Amino acid sequence: MTNLFADKHLILGVTGSIAAYKAADLASRLTQAGAAVDVILTEAATRFVAPLTFGAVTGRPARTDADLWDAGQHVPHVALGEQADVVLIAPATADFIAKLALGLAGDLLGVTALAARGPLLVAPAMDGGMYAHPATQANLATLRARGVQILGPGRGRMASGLIGEGRMLEPAEIVERVRLRLAQGGPLRGRRVVVTAGGTQEPLDPVRYVTNRSSGKQGYALAQAALDRGAEVVLISASHTEPPLGARVVPVGTAQEMLAAVMAEAPQADVLLMAAAVADYRPADPAEQKLKKQGEAPLTLLLVQNPDILKAVAAQRKETRRPGLVVGFAAETAGLLEHAREKLEAKGLDLIVANDVAAPDAGFEVDTNRVMLLDAGGGIEQLPLMSKADVAEHVVDWVAARLVH
Repeated sequence: MTNLFADKHLILGVTGSIAAYKAADLASRLTQAGAAVDVILTEAATRFVAPLTFGAVTGRPARTDADLWDAGQHVPHVALGEQADVVLIAPATADFIAKLALGLAGDLLGVTALAARGPLLVAPAMDGGMYAHPATQANLATLRARGVQILGPGRGRMASGLIGEGRMLEPAEIVERVRLRLAQGGPLRGRRVVVTAGGTQEPLDPVRYVTNRSSGKQGYALAQAALDRGAEVVLISASHTEPPLGARVVPVGTAQEMLAAVMAEAPQADVLLMAAAVADYRPADPAEQKLKKQGEAPLTLLLVQNPDILKAVAAQRKETRRPGLVVGFAAETAGLLEHAREKLEAKGLDLIVANDVAAPDAGFEVDTNRVMLLDAGGGIEQLPLMSKADVAEHVVDWVAARLVH
């Protein structure tokens, strides 16, 4: 599985905010993700959290202003800045944001931020009034104009007890935002990938619907894999799972809603990954009120066929030539290879990912899958049992290898 943090060198700057205690968790998460993390604390930050704490969670000595004047180290800020793939300042106080905007370099963190050549990410943390102040907003605007990425802030209860905007984002979200930044420049940079996910829901009445067992996990894994390779991702989702950070989500419920969303997005897409489990049929006449039991009499439902989204895409594709690549998914309980081949040809797909959903360790609702890849050129590849994340990476790598920049 691709690890964007592996072999990456990150600088985590910690300034004098009460949110500095969260920075220890952040440093730990970044380290566990595989990055080499050098922490630089301002003098004020050491009043909140000791350098020893960061050394313990990163396995690397934390730096303070004393290191700037250590005669045994040759211009440490230059060495740190040149090595860094990302400089992340979290928490960033109003004071330090002002110093960054002015280009002041009176401490180790300040000079390192100026010396660094990689991207600079800043996570503000301050009371709501300080964040809203025109001076702070002007300083943030200056940093944005220079290409600095501002992470947050969030809204919530402050150390003062007030409720407002200015809280540092939670460490887990900051890690995902760093991940997204590291993905820029990947093999799918500049490409738009549309992914569908989840099982559609066809209403019987205002409180009931007909659906299937699809959890959306495979589709969400595909969206994450595409994001990790630098793509712009549109996720058309019938699932209520938390989506990967960075994807633009288009929520849908029914097959007809999914059709409309796909047809709207496909002409601007380079790739369509159709992982959703779309209902083949829907109730012909959904009741306007909740259906009630009618004694012992059986309830008869008349179902009508839903539109075939992939066939509609194929027809549109002949006119627009977009998306450049279309990948379908076939969930079968029998005749896997035969049915997958039929679907591949009938719907003009470039690749179909087929899996036997009758297997207890693959398919719906579980975290693993065992799939077979069939391409339009007649190639067949059987993948062993693996996580859905690994399946997604295999599929997205297949796509990336066939797109020419």
